[in-house]
Amino acid sequence: MTRPSPPHERRVLQLALLAGLPGIVVSVILLWRDDYSAKVQWTLGLIVIGSWVITALVLRERVVRPLQTLSNMLAALREGDYSIRARGAERDDALGLAYLEANLLGDTLRTQRLGAMEATALLRTVMADIDVAVFAFDDDGRLRLVNSAGERLLGNVAERLLGRTAEQVGLEECLEGESPRTMDVTFPGGAGRWEVRRGSFRQNGRPHLLLVLADVTKALREEELQAWRRLVRVLSHEINNSLAPIKSIAGSLQSLVDRATRPGDADDDIRRGLAVIGGRSEALIRFMSAYARLARLPAPQRAPVDIGTWVRRVAALETRLPVRVEGGPRSTVRADGDQLDQLLINLVRNAVDAALETSGGVCIRWTRQNGTIAVIVEDDGPGLPSSANLFVPFFTTKPQGSGIGLVLSRQIAEAHGGSLTLENKIQGRGCIATVRLSAEEAVRHSG
Repeated sequence: MTRPSPPHERRVLQLALLAGLPGIVVSVILLWRDDYSAKVQWTLGLIVIGSWVITALVLRERVVRPLQTLSNMLAALREGDYSIRARGAERDDALGLAYLEANLLGDTLRTQRLGAMEATALLRTVMADIDVAVFAFDDDGRLRLVNSAGERLLGNVAERLLGRTAEQVGLEECLEGESPRTMDVTFPGGAGRWEVRRGSFRQNGRPHLLLVLADVTKALREEELQAWRRLVRVLSHEINNSLAPIKSIAGSLQSLVDRATRPGDADDDIRRGLAVIGGRSEALIRFMSAYARLARLPAPQRAPVDIGTWVRRVAALETRLPVRVEGGPRSTVRADGDQLDQLLINLVRNAVDAALETSGGVCIRWTRQNGTIAVIVEDDGPGLPSSANLFVPFFTTKPQGSGIGLVLSRQIAEAHGGSLTLENKIQGRGCIATVRLSAEEAVRHSG
C-alpha cells in the first residue's frame, strides 16, 4: 500500500530543519567537548536548538502564507468574487509577479463577467420582446428554454413547459422535415402559417437543438394580395388589348350584317374581320398558355449533369449563328437536365437574337470558385435597353417575344438553389448572362 505524501507545509518544515541540522550537531558537539560548566552547556544548547526550530518555523510561514493568499484569491475568483486583490504585486520579484498576474486575472474575469451579464441581459430582453417563438431542447429531447412568445403560443407558462418533451408540448412535427420551411399548424395560442427554422448549439458541453417559429400568415397574405393584384393587372391589360379590337370588329360586322342591302365587298370585309377576330383569339390563347406554363414549373428531378456536355449540347442546337464554347474546368452539378436545357436555350436564343442585330458573336464559358459553378453566356449585341423590367413577366422588347423566357430561366435557376443575373459589358457593346449554382449543388468532378 502506497503511503500518502506529507503535506506541503510539513515538507517545507522538514527541509528547513534538515538544512540547519548539520550546524546544530556540530555546535552541540563543540559545546559539550569544551570545558564549560553544565549550566552554560545547557543554556547555550537550548538557545541554539530553540533558534534553529524558530527559524525553521518562520521559514515555513514565509513559504506557506503566500500560497494561502493565492489559493484564497483563486477560490474567490472561482466563486465569482473579483474584489479581492493581493498586496505587494511587483514585477521585479518572483512572488510579487505571481501576485500581479493573479490581480490581472481577476480584472480580466471581472470584465468578462460584466460583458457576459450585459450580453445575457440584452439577449433576455430581445427574446422577451420579439414576436417570434424560440425553444431549446437538450440532447434528451426535453425543453430547456422558451421565451414569452413561445409561452403564448403554447398557452402555458415556462415553469410548466420546461422539462417536457417535444411530443408533450406539441412541437414534435416542427422538429422533423426540412429547415427552413413553411407549414400550417394549430397551437393552443394561435393558428396559421409558420416559418420553421432549426439550429444547434452547445451548452455546458451538451448539444442542444434550437427551434424558431415565426408567424408569416400576415406577410404571406400581403404578398399573396400583391401577387393577385399584379396578376389581375397583367391579365386585364392583355385581355383588354385583345377584346377591344374584337368588340370593335364584331360591332362593325354586326352593322354590316344588319344592313338591308350589302355592298359588293361585304363578304370580303366579313372574312377580314373574322380573320382579325380569329388572330386575336389565338394570340389570347397563346398568352394564357404561356402564363399557365410559367405557373406550372415542376420541382426539379435532380441527377448528375456534366457541365461541358450540357453546354455543348445546347450550343449545337442553335443554327442561326455558330456559338463558340470556350469551356472551363471539368465539373458536375446535381440538377434537372431538362430544366437546365430550357434555361440555357432561352439565354442562348436571346444572345443570338442580340448578336444578329450587330453581326456579332456569342460565346459560352464556365468557371468554378469557392464551390460555385458560374455559366456565362456573352454576346456582342447592342446590350440591355433597361435592367429594371428584365424579369417582369410578359415584358419584352422583341416584336414576337412572349416575355416569359427570362422569368422562366430565373425561376429554374432559383429552384436549383442558384441565381441568374444579366448585365452589360463594361468594355464594348454586348450583354453578359451569368447562371450560378450554389455550393450545395456544385460537386467537383473526381477525374
